[in-house]
Amino acid sequence: MKILIVDDEPAIVDLIKINLELEGFETITCYSGKEAVKYAQTVNPDLILLDIMLPDLDGFEVCKTIQSLNIPIIMLTAKNDIKDKLYGLELGADDYITKPFDGRELLARIKTILRRVDKYNVKDDTNIIVGTISINTTERIVHIDEQEISLTPKEFDLLLLFCENERKVFSRENILELVWGYEFIGDSRTVDMHVQRLRRKLGKYNPYIKTIFGIGYKFEAML
Repeated sequence: MKILIVDDEPAIVDLIKINLELEGFETITCYSGKEAVKYAQTVNPDLILLDIMLPDLDGFEVCKTIQSLNIPIIMLTAKNDIKDKLYGLELGADDYITKPFDGRELLARIKTILRRVDKYNVKDDTNIIVGTISINTTERIVHIDEQEISLTPKEFDLLLLFCENERKVFSRENILELVWGYEFIGDSRTVDMHVQRLRRKLGKYNPYIKTIFGIGYKFEAML
């Protein structure tokens, strides 16, 4: 399992590197946004720890640039501004953690995300078909009317949750727990933001995701 650590503070990079390697992870390190983009494209890491405040390209720009690679990202930030955190999530980051952080918490968040993308538990090739949507859970590929659509890891997990539980109503808190993991301390607006983005990508099929006012969402294919 390869993890790319991106931070312009060598002491932080070294500390994270030591902790992850003690847990058996392979690590790649870099200290700037441009390096991060290069390594993400060439090394194909399983997860990226990405600082927001970087020289040349900040973490937000890096996130936008590599979004199509669908690599899980945890944002590292010294800021405690909810707007920055929500913006990072909107760009496709899977989670965020505010400095200073406990190494055990960071490790727990990493393992949670890797489990979510089936990196720890290899499953048999499974195709889920709901209406015009086809999901290959092993390759994490989604087709609508035989046209592949590009989703971030969290968008994929959200769509998979809905398709596996058609017509079941989920509260925003349920979705945070099931998609982001119990360690995620978030805001329900995070769910709304990801649902909006998923609806846009579903295009004319976005009515599949129905808002249940005062509660949350449910998914119902309209055949």
